[in-house]
Amino acid sequence: MNKEVSLKVKSKFLNKLKSGYPLISKEAIINVNDLVKEGSIVKLVDERNSFIAKGYYGKQNKGLGWVLSRNESVSFDQRFFENKLKEAIKARESFYQSSETTAFRVFNGEGDGIGGLTIDYFAGYYLLTWYSKGIYHFRDYIIQALEELVEFKGIYQKKRFDEKGQYIEEDDFVAGERGQFPLIVKENGVNFAIYLNESAMVGVFLDQRDVRRTIRDAYAKGKTVLNTFSYTGAFSVFAALGGATKTTSVDLANRSRSKTMEQFRVNEIDAETQGIIVEDVFNYFKYALKKQLKFDMVILDPPSFARSKKFTFSAEKDYKNLLKEAIAITEDNGTIVASTNCSAFGMDRFKTFIDTAFKESGGRYKIMEEFSLPADFKTIKEFPEGNYLKVVFIKKIK
Repeated sequence: MNKEVSLKVKSKFLNKLKSGYPLISKEAIINVNDLVKEGSIVKLVDERNSFIAKGYYGKQNKGLGWVLSRNESVSFDQRFFENKLKEAIKARESFYQSSETTAFRVFNGEGDGIGGLTIDYFAGYYLLTWYSKGIYHFRDYIIQALEELVEFKGIYQKKRFDEKGQYIEEDDFVAGERGQFPLIVKENGVNFAIYLNESAMVGVFLDQRDVRRTIRDAYAKGKTVLNTFSYTGAFSVFAALGGATKTTSVDLANRSRSKTMEQFRVNEIDAETQGIIVEDVFNYFKYALKKQLKFDMVILDPPSFARSKKFTFSAEKDYKNLLKEAIAITEDNGTIVASTNCSAFGMDRFKTFIDTAFKESGGRYKIMEEFSLPADFKTIKEFPEGNYLKVVFIKKIK
């Protein structure tokens, strides 16, 4: 185990960290240069050397590491991680008991007490995602703890911590038996084809579960649906199963066509009856406007940041204009599902984007429903940016 490092916290950050904020930011620390090796145990102290908290050093885009305990004498050994995992697994008991949903989050980083780590469950298989070299240092403890606590078919992992924040390509298999992919999992009775052995993404974003169900059960019937930034078409599948007359999925990635066709196929939907377009979403908006195409429902779920040959998109700066593009091709009394996973702003500010977009478009609207993260994506009030998902169902009023 690496040597423990004492980190002195600047006075203006003391109250925040003392009140339970779990992220160790570079700005908060006086002696940052004392940090050498990721995975080191760090003890946070004030300028008089009074103890505040204990955690680990692990660089990720959010900060320098995470607080794991407020107990000075705690050891970050296998028992420590076992206790954290046991508590998280118990909180997901209802998910384990569901036959309709066999894919969910078992452990959600700082929400469950260990920032930098997530664990997802896929029909008997577990996927651990490591977000820094620091947390990966505790890999053996965490994997052994998981093996002690659950029955599993297999365990896979993803490393998300190289210097550029990109996925590290290597064999992802950890333990148990290798899966046969695609692995078919269920979400509210709908099938998804999942790959734990390919890229950083497995084929579906589990945090949108409640939103997809709502689209299927309450909004899709008899509607034409445009799904932008569609990835593997999960929203389109739910809309089609909810009785949409037609879905159109648009995404720039070449693989989106075959992946979307696969998701339709595993749900016995004829992909030929749906629209699947490989195109820059911003170009498609211009095309739709030119051709006077309109949709009863437009789904906007862009990445927080994206770059194509012609466009750079930042949710914080550009979401309002994206909404205006969507408003222009949404039928009167139609619905826009506006979603963002950007943690740089909260729901109130997101709603100002919506309000401004409609004002500048000369239109009126009504907010029908709002969603944030589902129950298995546990968050803590002391770390509001952890509750990153914001989804608003907006009715465009005639």
